[in-house]
Amino acid sequence: MLKGGALMSFRYSFIVLLGCMILLPQNALATNGIEETNNIEEVRSLLAPHKALYDINLVATRSGSQILNISGKMYYEWKPTCDAWITDHRFNLFYEYADSPGMRIMSDFSTYETFDGKTFNYSARRKRDGELYEELRGKADLSSEKPVALFNMPEGLSFNLSDGSMFPMTHTLNMISGAKSGRKIFNSAVFDGSDKDGPVEINALIGKSVNAMNIVEANKSLDMSLINTPAWKARMAVFPLKGDEEAADYEMSLIFHENGLISDMLIEYDDFSVTQKLIALEKVDSVSCNGH
Repeated sequence: MLKGGALMSFRYSFIVLLGCMILLPQNALATNGIEETNNIEEVRSLLAPHKALYDINLVATRSGSQILNISGKMYYEWKPTCDAWITDHRFNLFYEYADSPGMRIMSDFSTYETFDGKTFNYSARRKRDGELYEELRGKADLSSEKPVALFNMPEGLSFNLSDGSMFPMTHTLNMISGAKSGRKIFNSAVFDGSDKDGPVEINALIGKSVNAMNIVEANKSLDMSLINTPAWKARMAVFPLKGDEEAADYEMSLIFHENGLISDMLIEYDDFSVTQKLIALEKVDSVSCNGH
């Protein structure tokens, strides 16, 4: 996705909201966490490891925006290893501006999140017109008495993580579980390591179930068996936890599936909106583990 006109990762491979935003007080976040979900193991068994390619395009600009166009691709892959989920996100986007030269941004972002949701490794590299301008790397741990995210690149950067914080796949599992059980509101603090801004508050509304087969246009590059699965509309708002900002950084409307797939997405920023359309999709093999 994009953030403030610059590239960031899929600020979580999977999140939602449908028409209004619910902003809860900080001490309410933990009450909406994984401890309320009883069928996480069942949900995990439904997930389908896959790789997907999305077309990203500008669809709207607001008054005063300097952006003329945004276009490009996002590649996303995730699968389980013996003890963790691994994800890989790659963006290649071109920005055109009204008052300055165009710019190509390329980003690689990868994560490793243990199945118990307690440990999270992350790394990101971003290039502007072929020149590396940002590199992030670190590890976050929720199992200690004082949960923390420690970056070793840049050195010295760290964030304390609040009780009830989640990493992306744990949040994904909880979202699917909530949708399957009829839950409409889901709020949590999430850390994904995709930038230097730290954890965010994600306020989500889960909407009605949908038939994505009526929404996604079939083509030979799409494994439609992954799309022909239970799915829901949703919308979410993402708020920074640091600082005193009351407005969301951005909001998203999307269609998500019980197998972990996102088949359609609209991302809305203050001055522009982009779509993320699925154009290629296939299953990937899980890592074989003896004794698992």
